[in-house]
Amino acid sequence: AMKFNGYLKVRIGEAVGLQPTRWSLRHSLFRKGYQLLDPYVTVSVDQVRVGQTSTKQKTNKPTYNEEFSATVTDGHQIELSVFHDTPIGYDDFVANCTLHFQDLLRSAGSGDGFEGW
Repeated sequence: AMKFNGYLKVRIGEAVGLQPTRWSLRHSLFRKGYQLLDPYVTVSVDQVRVGQTSTKQKTNKPTYNEEFSATVTDGHQIELSVFHDTPIGYDDFVANCTLHFQDLLRSAGSGDGFEGW
């Protein structure tokens, strides 16, 4: 498999259509807006976290526009994960997505950047 060596820059724009988690539903049944999350996004390269956005309050379509960069050696994949920031215990997993460098490099052609996810 093709590996990536170089400088990675990732901009997290927004997340849309996030679903409430069991935790968020269970802990706010009596409050208005119980469907809403306090989401943040993590950026990992091969299971190593290289960035984390701020937490946005009470929204299922957060906008971040935050940028992270890392030097990558023999990189296989990037994983973006969304978590619900809980007041106690572990934060709640909401969703994730994995992008393989091999696919990115192939789709880039002669360009050296990717946009639009």
